[in-house]
Amino acid sequence: MGVVVNLEGGKHGAGSIEPLVALTRDDMARVNELILAKAGSDVELIPELAQHLISSGGKRLRPMVTLAAAQMFGYEGEGHVKLAMAVEFMHTATLLHDDVVDESDLRRGRKTARMIWGNQASVLVGDYLLGQAFRVMVDVGSLEALDILSAAASVIAEGEVMQLGVAKNLETTEDEYLAVIKAKTAALFSAAAEVGPVIAEASRNDRSALRSFGTNLGLAFQLVDDALDYGGKSSDLGKNVGDDFREGKVTLPVILAYRRGSDDERAFWKRSIEENECDDAALQKALGLMNKHGAIGDTISRARHFGEIARDALAPLKNTPQKAALFDVIDFCISRVT
Repeated sequence: MGVVVNLEGGKHGAGSIEPLVALTRDDMARVNELILAKAGSDVELIPELAQHLISSGGKRLRPMVTLAAAQMFGYEGEGHVKLAMAVEFMHTATLLHDDVVDESDLRRGRKTARMIWGNQASVLVGDYLLGQAFRVMVDVGSLEALDILSAAASVIAEGEVMQLGVAKNLETTEDEYLAVIKAKTAALFSAAAEVGPVIAEASRNDRSALRSFGTNLGLAFQLVDDALDYGGKSSDLGKNVGDDFREGKVTLPVILAYRRGSDDERAFWKRSIEENECDDAALQKALGLMNKHGAIGDTISRARHFGEIARDALAPLKNTPQKAALFDVIDFCISRVT
């Protein structure tokens, strides 16, 4: 049984992605058609494995952000559809790679691709999707958009390597952890938001605003995910509560509980995380220690902080339905009310 955490205590509403879904519905239909077309291959395993993950129920938040960000500035071409597809392929590829690195068994309530087809196939199909993403980026013809997304791909890979460096390391600082998730998660949100105004030929200030929005939305999104692993439900997570603990992941709730704990408590964390003593009884003790030291609540507070920065980044922009929908997305990501 997890710790009950109130995620609705901020000054904003629970938020919803429904306004964003409505604004991007027609464009997302074209994105989905392109996804199915570009996931195809004469190599039978590629479309089979790609389809498994593509159809697994993700909200496709990142490509919708790309579409809305282009719409905000009056873009009327087809480039935003192609870039949104490329963003989703980049995200899908990172999921395939992440599940191999993390040895994850479940994603969004289904067996991970690596559990069905193996690690080698998952990594190689992820590489294929990245290749397809870059081919579509080139089709758009915007060198600046290509530069933003290719830079994000490099940063995400760096984040994966950084994560290996902090794996099971309980001496990881909060700053070091934030650097990891800024690379692993926030970089793609940032790029997804920025390429919209880029192809719409918006001003530098507008592009910077969307870039900042995406970065801070991504940080908030990941911190809430970290908290939900200890305080949420499997149906919300698409994985089992406590999976991060069982996998020995050093996320922010662990970092805070470890640093605030007594010598005996830190010895427990070392046994659990570093020596893999992470059975159900250990999970219950971990939840109790997090509750004792306010680690989950403070992780949510950090998420709200980054959510406010994302909101302030958009605030000076012209009021549009897309801007209002992106405000709602901030609240949705933090409250995670579906």
